[in-house]
Amino acid sequence: MRMRNLVLIPAAVLAVSCGPKAPETTQSGSVAATASAPAETKEIKTNMETLTNPEKATEKAPATFKVKFNTTKGDFTLEVTRAWSPLGADRFYNLVKAGFFTDIAFFRVISGFMVQFGIHGDPAVAAAWRGARIQDDPVVESNKPGYISYAMAGPNTRTSQMFINFGNNARLDGMGFSPFGKVADGMSVVESIYSGYGEGAPSGMGPDQGRVQTQGNKYLKADFPKMDYIKSAELLN
Repeated sequence: MRMRNLVLIPAAVLAVSCGPKAPETTQSGSVAATASAPAETKEIKTNMETLTNPEKATEKAPATFKVKFNTTKGDFTLEVTRAWSPLGADRFYNLVKAGFFTDIAFFRVISGFMVQFGIHGDPAVAAAWRGARIQDDPVVESNKPGYISYAMAGPNTRTSQMFINFGNNARLDGMGFSPFGKVADGMSVVESIYSGYGEGAPSGMGPDQGRVQTQGNKYLKADFPKMDYIKSAELLN
């Protein structure tokens, strides 16, 4: 079968055998204005000092913890195991504690493959995290259905973007995608997230990731009205 490129990064191409393009991040673009987030019935606590200064997000995560996501399609819960991917788990824990996952789009959803999210709807916040890279963790668990990993643009480029696997994506293991948790409850909700836009531009009808970074939810809500969103995320006791 013909090989196809999956992740494009400056001066390098990461390729694997046939299948959808691997979850990738882009890091170019300048900051633009953002649309106001819609009012929520539940008060969402955010820490703007941390959201605009990722270097302050340094807490060590518990050995295991759960996070409940409230989305436009319903609720689902992630269970994180720090030993699987310590740096990844710590980053996720700090993002949740800072209130990062507020009005966050599921901007790339490919049926049978994965759902990707984690670009903040405020371009100023997105810009702050775009360069806040963490080192890679060894791949301990496989990218099985319901498992969550970070998107990357090459080695040691994990920031705030992540994806939940719909199918068995073990082919991603050898590319360094290290799962840090799994869906413990509500996988049917995850599977119901709107996937009609498919792959991102320019190869598909979905949003251009560079424009998501620089224009945020203003761009997404104007051009992709059927897209689903994370309304909030909270740590469970």
